[in-house]
Amino acid sequence: MKPVNAEITEVVSETPTIRTFFFDRSFGSEPGQFVMAWIRGVDEIPMALSYNNAITVQKVGSATSALFELDKGDSIGIRGPLGKGFDRKPGHILLIAGGVGAAPLAPLAENAASDGIKVTTLLGARTKEELVFKKRFERAGDVIIATDDGSEGIKGYVTQLIDNTEYFSQIYCCGPEIMMKKVLDKILPSKAQFSLHRYIKCGLGICGACCMDGLRVCMDGPVFSGEALKKSEFGIYRRNECGERVKV
Repeated sequence: MKPVNAEITEVVSETPTIRTFFFDRSFGSEPGQFVMAWIRGVDEIPMALSYNNAITVQKVGSATSALFELDKGDSIGIRGPLGKGFDRKPGHILLIAGGVGAAPLAPLAENAASDGIKVTTLLGARTKEELVFKKRFERAGDVIIATDDGSEGIKGYVTQLIDNTEYFSQIYCCGPEIMMKKVLDKILPSKAQFSLHRYIKCGLGICGACCMDGLRVCMDGPVFSGEALKKSEFGIYRRNECGERVKV
């Protein structure tokens, strides 16, 4: 699959460290799918689609730093959408978002709400200023917030907000892997789905860079059921850019 040229039409600063890049084309994705974003001359990296025509990026490495240097009128290459998205369930769903993990969950919240599904979101970040897509989640349903420093909501981690999950028809989670592992340990795995971020090179299930106990994150995921993850190295090991297993 060759990348298509995507021109940046708008850049929105969501937080001091997170920006959304809108493009001149829509990718017709399902919530939870991702694209491979090619920052020319630097690297190609996996990014969740936060809108059908946008990615939301946290500045954490060389590729994202280079992307942050781009502005309206610049362009990058995009391959996708790729992978398996969320399996949406009726009833009353719970979303658990940590940091930039809110990116794939926000479109899920909006799509579910528009179809009459009740949505509750647990939204966490380090500080009030780092909360991502708060207004989008509020428009979709109830929102409960936790910040590490207590600047908004409760002081603590988003995992501390988890309570009485038996009332929800399905739980969806995305965020740092250590956080998601804590979520998995506190809920019934059979009714939960998690969106993983792993090192992905090809995005087509060929290279094996993203393999996790025989599962290819780029093809079998990035969304996995809690039952599948409970039996895996999720939250314990991941693979680095050399394919070596390292502790999470």
